[in-house]
Amino acid sequence: MPQFSFNRRQFLQGTSASLALTALGFDGPAMPLSPNAKTYRVSLIGTGWYGKSDLFRLIQVAPVEVVALCDPDRNQLEKAGELVSQRQASKKVPKLYGDYRKMLAEQPADIVLIGSPDHWHALQAIDAVKAGSHVYVQKPISVDVIEGEAMVAAARKYNKVVQVGTQRKSTPHLIDAKKNIVDAGLLGNISHVEMCCYFHMRANGNPPTEPVPAFFDYEMWTGPAPMRPYDGLPHIRWWRTFNEYGNGIMGDMCIHMFDTVRWMLKLGWPKRITSTGGIFVQKEGKSNIADTQSAVFEYDNLNCVWQHRSWGTPNNPEYPWSFTLYGDKGTLWASTMQYDFVPVDKNGPTKGEKIHKDVVYEKEKYPEDLKEERIELNAAPATRLHMLDFIKAIENNSRPVADIEEGHISTASCLLANISMNLAGRPLVYDPKKRVVVGDKEATAMLQRPYRKPWQHPDPNRV
Repeated sequence: MPQFSFNRRQFLQGTSASLALTALGFDGPAMPLSPNAKTYRVSLIGTGWYGKSDLFRLIQVAPVEVVALCDPDRNQLEKAGELVSQRQASKKVPKLYGDYRKMLAEQPADIVLIGSPDHWHALQAIDAVKAGSHVYVQKPISVDVIEGEAMVAAARKYNKVVQVGTQRKSTPHLIDAKKNIVDAGLLGNISHVEMCCYFHMRANGNPPTEPVPAFFDYEMWTGPAPMRPYDGLPHIRWWRTFNEYGNGIMGDMCIHMFDTVRWMLKLGWPKRITSTGGIFVQKEGKSNIADTQSAVFEYDNLNCVWQHRSWGTPNNPEYPWSFTLYGDKGTLWASTMQYDFVPVDKNGPTKGEKIHKDVVYEKEKYPEDLKEERIELNAAPATRLHMLDFIKAIENNSRPVADIEEGHISTASCLLANISMNLAGRPLVYDPKKRVVVGDKEATAMLQRPYRKPWQHPDPNRV
């Protein structure tokens, strides 16, 4: 394997967030890598906005050689190749592919990053681990529950580390909240959780159908999903507005908040899931995802309640996408940007004082972030730590902080909420051992979507 220099500046930058966490009084999710660490061969499937963002964060903190990129949009692919050559140490343009299967066959990689649309995650992740690679896959991990079961089975069968892009678990101020608020017992008995998203993020236009451009392989982009009439490049928000490719705002945004709550409170599978909603307001466009939805994830003596609206105003403008933990001793409001602890008792541990923490930025340590198109500066430090945790898990043959099984529970719970909504709010109890909805054949049949031929749905028993 070729070795490339992981210079001192890169090493010092990679240690900065972990050192900052230590200064806050707790261990980060991953310790810094050695300056002499192994160089990892890396490939990326899906070279759009977030695929490149994940890759650039990995390049910043670990010694890697990006050997291949894959995307059915040739224009996007070639642009990504040039950007990668400017960012990686070797200055080489990776091999470019339109079909990820050919890439996996011709370019063996230690790590495959998956930043493709949701309907591709399962097949690409399973094929990557079967090809011998560790995988970093974006959330939600799947578009149906059985896909997720197959991904977990494949990761375990082939003994590969699969990290899910739920980087809230690696977000410095949220790690602080978990240790110094939740684990420290400042909330007392937590018996209610609220989660929400009120972003106006639901694309809802009526573009006309048009010929597919020569640079875009629409057949390959669609893959196992239903083939919609082509009405323009589906990148960024357009594909997310259709259930054919994802699971709406529930699958896109609730999973982040619910996964974080589960991590903070050490929760497993919900006992029961119920959801209602639909298209109540934004009926004028092609979008078929819910613009309004509520869901309840039930645990013993605890309900986790979700609400989203892609219209109107948030109930708290300071926390438009967030979660709130309600305890008998205090309340914790938390988001990707900040947290606020409000005590109940003036004679408690904080003597009635509120606690506020803001997101950690690293603009000075990583000035290249400021020039990156569409970067989420607030999420960059968290993603860097998430990548460090991923690499450490590979080195130690251990489970990462956002292991595929945890990503599956969070994803599947959101997918089950959508199934409940589509069944007029019917309560659902999922049995992960039998992979059925208990006592509900109709809901069980909805755990697996039909695939468009010739693509074959993965089977957890035969990965």
